[in-house]
Amino acid sequence: EAGSEDIDILPNGLAFISSGLKYPGLKSFAPDKPGEIFLMDLKEDNPRAVELRISRGFDLASFNPHGISTYVD
Repeated sequence: EAGSEDIDILPNGLAFISSGLKYPGLKSFAPDKPGEIFLMDLKEDNPRAVELRISRGFDLASFNPHGISTYVD
């Protein structure tokens, strides 16, 4: 809704998208909302971003993703 900060696309067409960057001097469309990671399957006919659930115990309130990268083993 407010745009993404970064995206990393795997060879199989799965895209991981970081969103919710808060940075001094940068307008935030949702200043009280924590950051998020979305997954999108670009091989689907109508791809849509789905928010990934982050494990319990993670400090979600301070999650402020800046960039994203993946490692394929």
